[in-house]
Amino acid sequence: MDMTTAWVPPMVAAQRLIELWLSARNRRRLLSRGGVEFRPETYRTMVVLHALFLASLTLESHPWAVPRDPLTWGCMAALAAVTILRYWAIAALGEFWNTRVIVVPGARVVRSGPYRFLRHPNYLAIVLEFLILPALMRAPATLVLFSAANLAVLRQRIRIEEGALRGCADSADRFGAPFVSRNPENGYNGPIEAGKHRREGSSMVGTPRKSAESEEEYFARLEFE
Repeated sequence: MDMTTAWVPPMVAAQRLIELWLSARNRRRLLSRGGVEFRPETYRTMVVLHALFLASLTLESHPWAVPRDPLTWGCMAALAAVTILRYWAIAALGEFWNTRVIVVPGARVVRSGPYRFLRHPNYLAIVLEFLILPALMRAPATLVLFSAANLAVLRQRIRIEEGALRGCADSADRFGAPFVSRNPENGYNGPIEAGKHRREGSSMVGTPRKSAESEEEYFARLEFE
């Protein structure tokens, strides 16, 4: 006898809406503390990707019924574990968790929660969700197409965020030497919390920016180095 998976898309959609609300609230708080948002134009790509993924998953898996077999039970167990990992990461970051890349003066790398063991636990959870959900709902085309797209988007996102993390004085051992940036810290989907930076004047100590290069050009160049 088959079991229904019609509850899965609404559940995922509800989670994402709650996360968007939480992110917006945290963003307002971080910006009020002098935070600077990095590469905001890349955020829309991530939102569109997740919306299209959910739509494709819903359409391909119709009529939303799967057999009660080991694959189904295994996917449900894995989905529960991944969800726990995702919200453990969000809880560890607290108000610094965000779906955007926001940098606030003064920060240090979070080494609590799942960040004691993993460099990007939240992104690991997202990668696994893009595999597990289509496998659970028997949507192979969605699994292949959107898993590949998700990896490409996350690759860019991680490079942007790790660039911001290099501005933290205590993150050099984990993310490489710091680089010059005004007001870097992070309140995003990555590991950071309140602390102190090494400073030289009004900029972070690190690799100098080219004299004629704007901040936007600098970070764009860093992304492709």
